[in-house]
Amino acid sequence: MDIKLQIEDVIEQNGSDFELSKLFKEYIKEYKTSLPELFESNQGKDFLVKHTKKLDSIISHMYQVVLRRMFGNYLPMRNSIPISIVALGSYGREQLCVHSDIDLLIVYQDIEGYNSKLIIEKLFYLAVDAGLKLGHRVHEVNDLFKSSKEDITIRTSLMEARFITGSSFTWHASQRELNRIRLDNQKEFILQKIEEAQIRRKRYPTSMQPNIKESVGGLRDSHLIFWIAQTIYGISSLKDLSGDVFSEDEYREYRIALELLFRIRSALHLITGKQEDRLLLQHMPEASKMLGFKNEQKMVSKILEAQWRVSNFTQIFAKKMVRKYIEDKTLIKKFRHNRIQKGIYLLEDRLYASYNLKKLSLDELLGILINLEDKFYHFDAGFLRQFTYTAISHPLKTKTYRLIKQLLQRKYIYSFLKLFYDAGVLHHLFPNFRKVMYLPQFDGYHNYPVDIHSIKCVEALENIKEPFVQKLFNELNEDEKLLLKIVVLFHDTGKGRKQDHSEVGAKLIAPFIEKIGLSQELKDRAVLLVKHHVLMSNVSFKQNIHNEKTLYKFMSNIIDEKNLKLLYIVTYADINGVGGDIYNSFNAKLLHDLYVSALEVSQNNDRITDAKKRLIIEKRVKNNPEFKTMPKTLQKKTLGVESNLFFFKHTPQDILHIVQKAKDTQEYQFVVKNENSLTIEIFRRVPLNIGFLLATLSHLDVGSMEIFTLFDDIKYFKIEFKKNVEGDELAEVKDIIDAAFDMDRIVENRKIEIKKDEVNIDCEHSMTHAEISVNTKNQIGLLAYMMDAFEKLGINIATAKIHSTKHKVRDSFLISKQNNICNNVEKIYKLLIQ
Repeated sequence: MDIKLQIEDVIEQNGSDFELSKLFKEYIKEYKTSLPELFESNQGKDFLVKHTKKLDSIISHMYQVVLRRMFGNYLPMRNSIPISIVALGSYGREQLCVHSDIDLLIVYQDIEGYNSKLIIEKLFYLAVDAGLKLGHRVHEVNDLFKSSKEDITIRTSLMEARFITGSSFTWHASQRELNRIRLDNQKEFILQKIEEAQIRRKRYPTSMQPNIKESVGGLRDSHLIFWIAQTIYGISSLKDLSGDVFSEDEYREYRIALELLFRIRSALHLITGKQEDRLLLQHMPEASKMLGFKNEQKMVSKILEAQWRVSNFTQIFAKKMVRKYIEDKTLIKKFRHNRIQKGIYLLEDRLYASYNLKKLSLDELLGILINLEDKFYHFDAGFLRQFTYTAISHPLKTKTYRLIKQLLQRKYIYSFLKLFYDAGVLHHLFPNFRKVMYLPQFDGYHNYPVDIHSIKCVEALENIKEPFVQKLFNELNEDEKLLLKIVVLFHDTGKGRKQDHSEVGAKLIAPFIEKIGLSQELKDRAVLLVKHHVLMSNVSFKQNIHNEKTLYKFMSNIIDEKNLKLLYIVTYADINGVGGDIYNSFNAKLLHDLYVSALEVSQNNDRITDAKKRLIIEKRVKNNPEFKTMPKTLQKKTLGVESNLFFFKHTPQDILHIVQKAKDTQEYQFVVKNENSLTIEIFRRVPLNIGFLLATLSHLDVGSMEIFTLFDDIKYFKIEFKKNVEGDELAEVKDIIDAAFDMDRIVENRKIEIKKDEVNIDCEHSMTHAEISVNTKNQIGLLAYMMDAFEKLGINIATAKIHSTKHKVRDSFLISKQNNICNNVEKIYKLLIQ
């Protein structure tokens, strides 16, 4: 489309403004459809520059058309018209992405002989009618300085001004004002921009679905260091400071990282057809294809590495440039008083290093950390620079391993590990991390890449909030605590391979244990713990932990009581390092119950039968003072409860509490607790429409369910949900429970799909109970559907164990062997899978 010829025709024929805007609109639309093809051959900054130049030409042409319409054949020289069209923001930096706003500054001088305001107005309307997404400011030249003081955002955008078209005389006058703005109150401006960045970085931390613009190490960090450099040095490109503030190699590594961020952001805009800066899961397949990566994981890994590089470079060299603007002369004496050695200072738990200090060796830097008091520290960018650029050769020296061991023996090393990550040396100090640096985990469970998750696990280990777990940790000797810290740090370093990551990790940890000189016994324990680091959570959350076979199989892998204790603490740290609310009171109880049950197994050489275990617990109940005060008939009823699981799953105190509530039940009663999650306890003599209850509350997501027959035809139900309720919804829940005692109530079951190979019926579970296990896809209303099926078959549920993830459920039901149930297995299959 030859836009110039067509516009000339319209102007010659004195056509309307609408005709002109329509031509521009069609031209812009045609150009946008060509962008994917342009992206294929010109990615990164080249693509952005070409896009910027095209918009420059369009806006320049629009301005020319407006002038032609205003002046006709009496058009003066462009320099004579006191208007300049100036690009701001990313447009000014020639980094404008395809669906970002086009920020324009139209600056003019109010000369009486020119109707400048009308020209500007017509240009604006033409651009908007043509479909350009404008963000614009209009100022007189003499008004620029005043406007810059109104808002830091205005001043920031003016710093990135770039002349597009118009009067060069007006532009030169504007440049004088822009330079005046740059030199005005530089310290206050720099401090405000740094504060902005600190708030942003906390709001957008490193993520496996990163915000390419706002996240730590995103494009905003690159903007920050440019704004600082432009304010201080008046440069037009950060590259101008190569060889002065930073070396050419340091800048090149930063620029390569920035190039990838430009590429992925442009790809996201093209994929979504809008201003989308988040690399969400649904965009990854197409984005990786556009950028030429083999798979999404490789692409995201490279992007996370690029963001690390941009963040590291920005932290180090922004601080280097702003030192003289942020220094507090009142602290000079304090720094001198708190000098550790030449150029190294410790003030208020923050470690500083002078930028004038020569690069220290790795062993010198590790020695500085080792000699610090054992507590949490922060690190200034100068000290970060020392670790980032220190020379590290491989293999590491024996002395270095000795220093690393001393570090790991400290109570608190999380802040050191975070320093190593920020400096990019974590995988150099711990070679096991080489294949998992910046490695994302798209499993629907982890919130962090492997490296950050591992560091977060160590943080959880050093800040245990569960009193029982802390007690177990305190019982360990110093070598065992050291071992535990190594296992927690290294447990996932086997990821990123085709083989099982636990098996690979177990092989990787052994040489490190040898290098730091731990005993063969501790080495064997480390290998076992890494190999089975997911076993305890898997058994707790997915299996019946009150089944003897489950417990003995579990302990056959763990071997002894010491490993069990260590694995419990490793599991606690691992789950807490995942992020979010994955570790909760529900999970904590399951882990604790498994530990206690497995400990009992480990302490007995002979297998403990259900009957023997029941007798042990009954003895504890009988010794409880409250039990001794109960009427003899109630004591007999308590000990006569048929279900062994009732005794296995509850403490003596809980058993007595449940029995007392049951004794006082007439028709039914219930207790609703709504703390971390919703819990319902129901005692009933009359029938309960459990299918209706579960179907009505299915939106709250059942976490676990217990059903026990007590005595005098009283049944006890305990249903724990994964969510809680708010406000009036609690009253609604109570109304629903009351309604569930109407057996005529029906909630039509949702369409549920269960395949036969997803159901397992074990009639050999024990002499009194069979077990039904269902492993199928997660579906709303699934539990209600299954309970309804069991009701139809007259199946008496002793207990139910519910475990669900976003996509899968693993449910197990312990059922009483009555009504000839094990001779009717096919009926159960048929009803469940129909």
